[in-house]
Amino acid sequence: MFKIETIKGHERMSTQDLLLAIGEAVQNGETEFDIAASGQHDIGGPLWHPEGKTLHFHVTNAGQRVGSMCLPNTEIIVDGSTSADVGWLNAGGIITVKGDAGDTAGHCSAGGRIYIGGRAGTRTGSLMKHDPLYEEPELWILKNVGSFSFEFMGGGRAVVCGYDSEKFESVLGQRACVGMVGGLVYVRGPISTYPADIKCLALDEEDVAFLEGGMGDFLTAIDKPELRAEFSDWKQWKKLCPLTFEEKKPKAAPKLKEFRLNEWIKGGIFSDVAMDDFEVKNTVNTGLYRLQVPSWDNAKFAAPCEFNCPTGIPTQRRYDLLREGKLGEAYKLVLEYTPFPGSVCGSVCPNPCMDGCTRGKIDEAVQIGELGFKSAYTKLEPPTIRTGKKIGIIGGGVAGLSAAWQLIRKGHEVTVYDDAEHIGGKLEQVIPRGRLSHELLETELKHIEDMGVKFVTSCKVDYVKFNKIREQHDAIIVATGGHESRFFNWEGKEKLTMGIDFLKQVNRGEHPAVGRHVVVIGCGNSGMDTVVGAYQMGAESVVAIDVQKPAAFAREIRHVEELGGKLIWPFMTTKITDAGIYADDGRFIEADQIIVSIGEAPVLDYLPKDAGIQKFRDTWLVPDKEKAIMEGVFAAGDVIKPGRLTDAIGDAIKAAFYADAYVMGREKKAFPQKEQIPAERISRAYFEKCHHCSLPDASEDYNRCVSCGTCRDCKMCLESCPEKAISRVAYEDGSYEYVSDSERCIGCGICAGVCPCGVWTIEDNPEPIQMYRTYDKK
Repeated sequence: MFKIETIKGHERMSTQDLLLAIGEAVQNGETEFDIAASGQHDIGGPLWHPEGKTLHFHVTNAGQRVGSMCLPNTEIIVDGSTSADVGWLNAGGIITVKGDAGDTAGHCSAGGRIYIGGRAGTRTGSLMKHDPLYEEPELWILKNVGSFSFEFMGGGRAVVCGYDSEKFESVLGQRACVGMVGGLVYVRGPISTYPADIKCLALDEEDVAFLEGGMGDFLTAIDKPELRAEFSDWKQWKKLCPLTFEEKKPKAAPKLKEFRLNEWIKGGIFSDVAMDDFEVKNTVNTGLYRLQVPSWDNAKFAAPCEFNCPTGIPTQRRYDLLREGKLGEAYKLVLEYTPFPGSVCGSVCPNPCMDGCTRGKIDEAVQIGELGFKSAYTKLEPPTIRTGKKIGIIGGGVAGLSAAWQLIRKGHEVTVYDDAEHIGGKLEQVIPRGRLSHELLETELKHIEDMGVKFVTSCKVDYVKFNKIREQHDAIIVATGGHESRFFNWEGKEKLTMGIDFLKQVNRGEHPAVGRHVVVIGCGNSGMDTVVGAYQMGAESVVAIDVQKPAAFAREIRHVEELGGKLIWPFMTTKITDAGIYADDGRFIEADQIIVSIGEAPVLDYLPKDAGIQKFRDTWLVPDKEKAIMEGVFAAGDVIKPGRLTDAIGDAIKAAFYADAYVMGREKKAFPQKEQIPAERISRAYFEKCHHCSLPDASEDYNRCVSCGTCRDCKMCLESCPEKAISRVAYEDGSYEYVSDSERCIGCGICAGVCPCGVWTIEDNPEPIQMYRTYDKK
């Protein structure tokens, strides 16, 4: 006897472990099993002894599906009751339950015998079936069964003895034998209702012979042999079986209207959930019964330029305004997003917007970078509202100033604190004047100041100063950027010149001394700036090295090479000496100065160390989803992670969004973001055919702009609609929209098909929802 205790101490054996243990024991030749279960599933099947011997199971406290898929030569005895699906898909086993069975006992059984010594639950015997090549399945039940019993039964025999069931109106529950097409159900006791295609007959000799032949084994198995005489009064028994094919009289097909009036809805099985006006409509309809419905989804999606711009500038909308002749509005629109349209967008940004531009897949991207210069000298009026809230920003670089720009325009009082003598961060201190016009930068900084932002320069913020600033303001944004050069633990690292310090000296006009032969570690944009700075300071030769392909913009690399600089990669630095620099493969580059420029880390020693502020690699801040690092303190830019200037601006917009909500006590909501318009919605073919031309001035490039996801007011939908269902509605403020008249529209989808910008959407008509609304109004 193979005994298994499934609970040892406080540990319960899993179903999987139990079944694996049983399977291994069967393969080892065991035939007798005593299982003290604790609700495990699927005990007893499907198993087959390697020598074909009969397997005997004695089970207590079994879970679901005892004997599921049980095979011939398997006998299972369950003490007490068991839960659902006993004998599910039984294929030949003999399964005895000494007590009650749960729902769906014998479900889908196709062979063997199942004995239930009590009651069985809902849908007992459903989908029983019989393959004529094998013995038919049998299901014997001492008492009664629940509703929906033996539905869709296709074969086999079931016996419901009705013992101790006098209080029940029907020993088969409600709606028994629905969909039954085969097999027999023997019943002792009352039956309430059964379908019209089921016959209820007295027993014949063959039926009696079957019951007499099996009753003894059944009662013995469930320990009730004394009931044999009581159950042998065959006049108390009936049998249910389906009509034969010949007995089923074909019904005349009802007329559609009569069916819908009398069966489909009124009094039918769907009458409580469906409503109908009983009108039959043609395929082509207007209004409620259109198959499809159009919608003018102007600006629902982000254009690729907008989506790929970390700042989120909707350039397609700028070009729409230019197309409409609204130059002032177009130039001001970008200022809703950034105070640096010239310094960043037009000068130093890599313009990922142009990389994503749909027009670039046809010929050349529209001139988004150049367009930024058009807004650089455009001024916005200061806000007229005043909230009375004070927000302090620590850090006067791109992120801090961009956050200040957003917040001052919301009516807050904003003060920017920076430790440098001049505000502007890396735009002022690091980026070479050759890449960024200083006059342009000062103009845009003046715009920020004129808007009402207060600048406090030469202000070194330490822990004490931070707490004082925090006390004086309703919220703080930390945006001090990265100003400490990063480098690896190379041998001779003490000989390095820090790239960011070098560039700051150059921009301050201090003319730092350089060697004759300089090596710059790093081939990113800051590395290229360092190379240019070294040449400006008098270096005879400069070599930039990197471990990977240079990440700098192509134009910056080209400028370095024009100056005589060289880029070498891959070069894995291992040692720095007074004579030069060594790679791991033995290469040596002669140099009398090594400048490292591979990125910067933030200096955050002014933040409280006991505030639970999270950091990545003990260096960069990890704010929560609302950009906060502590109560009322938010973060933006390179203090979170290194990035491009446009990344810092986009990050600052989000920090300002959450800081504004915080000081105004508004409910916290996620920062609004759009999905990028799917490429298949845009008709590139239209622009390939219609708009080939030479490059105009950036402000006149609107004809080439595809206006992805935003209406360009071309009126193609208006002119193409065959039902004249579309109209253009103009408003006093100069805006407009296109409207589809549901009483004219037939849902043909031509509007969506001809729209070159992907603005119109055609979707299946949600008729049921509209119907409910119609009836609700009534």
